[in-house]
Amino acid sequence: MIDKLTSVEARYADLAGKLADSAVQADPAQYRTHAKALSEIEPIVERFGKFKTVLTQIAQAQELANGSDAEMRELAQEELRELEARRNALEGEIKVLLLPKDVNDEKNVMLEIRAGTGGDEAALFAGELFRMYTRFAENQGWRVELLSMSESGVGGLKEAIAMIEGRRVYSQLKYESGVHRVQRVPATEASGRIHTSTATVAVLPEAEEVDIQIDQKDLRIDTFCSSGPGGQSVNTTYSAVRITHIPTGLVVSQQDEKSQIKNKAKALKVLRSRLYEMERQKQQDAIAKDRRSQVGTGERSEKIRTYNFPQSRITDHRINFTTHQLVNVLNGALNELIDQVVSHYQTEKLKEATTV
Repeated sequence: MIDKLTSVEARYADLAGKLADSAVQADPAQYRTHAKALSEIEPIVERFGKFKTVLTQIAQAQELANGSDAEMRELAQEELRELEARRNALEGEIKVLLLPKDVNDEKNVMLEIRAGTGGDEAALFAGELFRMYTRFAENQGWRVELLSMSESGVGGLKEAIAMIEGRRVYSQLKYESGVHRVQRVPATEASGRIHTSTATVAVLPEAEEVDIQIDQKDLRIDTFCSSGPGGQSVNTTYSAVRITHIPTGLVVSQQDEKSQIKNKAKALKVLRSRLYEMERQKQQDAIAKDRRSQVGTGERSEKIRTYNFPQSRITDHRINFTTHQLVNVLNGALNELIDQVVSHYQTEKLKEATTV
């Protein structure tokens, strides 16, 4: 590990030197490339510097611990315990930073939430999940753009699709994909019996044109009159758009905008992300079969979390973690849950790295 860190440190010094070069500074594209590479390895170099300092302090403390002064030996031994704990913590942080990066971590995401089994209760729960992720995104300083929404008759959601843009959005939300289950007594339940309903969450990394090239001959584009709220243009102009990707059968509809051009652009954005996710899923499945790993597959059929209202409890079944902060979580305080899940999968990746 030390050899690898030393080479990273040398790479950092080389990049820093290039950024100071006037020729590089005069070329914006080249400067951005080097600056991005520098920022990616900077956290590793910073922790390696601290790690080396702690190693030096441990060597000094060991000298004192072997000395003839009994009082100094006792103080040095106590300091050694603290320094060794710090060294171990830094070593763990460095190992995580050295793990292969997920190329999608820096991407924005397409968030799709749909009501599952449970009728009206499922729709209400889907609406609560959408509000939860929206509030969490706002707390993170991310931008949320609603692309499509289909409401139920009781104030819930049949479906909602939104684009979330910001720094490292996918890295935070990628493990939220799956089936979310709610257990509670519906307001219409006279006997007080607890019902179980579900909603599905899909978090798709945004695909740019460079990621997924769509051939126009593979698309069938239909236009139709929009329905629902929309003012005078409703049912009078063919502004709604339905795009069918013929090779895969994927269908995307968009009618939120009054402009057909804007609806088409939004629909293509959703389609591109879904195609990208399909391709990514194929690669993940191949890796899972080869290495028997389920890390990051985001299987839609997997029940990942249960929200139990009577006990104010949320349980993440993948990591066997439970919190009783249900109200806070639904109000957007997702940080603890997400940190626990991310930490779990990082640990799994570290185990894989040491056995490969």
